Amino acid sequence: MIYPLPPRLILASGSPRRKDLLEEAGFSIEVMRPEVEELEDPAIPIRELTAINAQLKGADIAAQHPKAIVISADTLVLLGDQVFGKPVDREEAESMLAQLSGRTHHVFTAVCIQCRDREIVDSFAVATAVKFRELSLDQQREYHQLIDPMDKAGAYAAQDEGHRIIEAMEGSRTNVIGLPMKEVKESLSERFAYPFL
Repeated sequence: MIYPLPPRLILASGSPRRKDLLEEAGFSIEVMRPEVEELEDPAIPIRELTAINAQLKGADIAAQHPKAIVISADTLVLLGDQVFGKPVDREEAESMLAQLSGRTHHVFTAVCIQCRDREIVDSFAVATAVKFRELSLDQQREYHQLIDPMDKAGAYAAQDEGHRIIEAMEGSRTNVIGLPMKEVKESLSERFAYPFL
């Protein structure tokens, strides 16, 4: 079914990076921050954990706005078998960056797109491999002086001075920023018949 006007699109996230990505792609987006407690259980595999959290965030907003298409996501960093979310303080942020230095990690983003009234839910996950440069302690500290690491999984941002720390990337760059846009566009078009502007 094609709508004469684009349906209401809500981003269930307080992330300015996700909002920017959607707007840069030409979407008119509303932002609503979900009031849910995210799971933080290291015993749950990262793909499952991000999927659960993305679904929790989206369900909270979709219940309040059943006619809207709601986009929610959750991003975590995996280094070996260690999962990095957002650092709780500067000390943890510094520790995360030091551990990532010179190594390859994976950024996992789970996305849930749903419309309650139309009974459509589309969930998917994307992983991107990111190799960090070998960073001295001074370089790590300088980077954290340039960006705020506190609201970022892994304590870094690919879009903010990322060239200082990232040597190579394999996969979706927008996924590392917070939302795999190729897959999001495909879902909106194919599952929700969303008309692009």
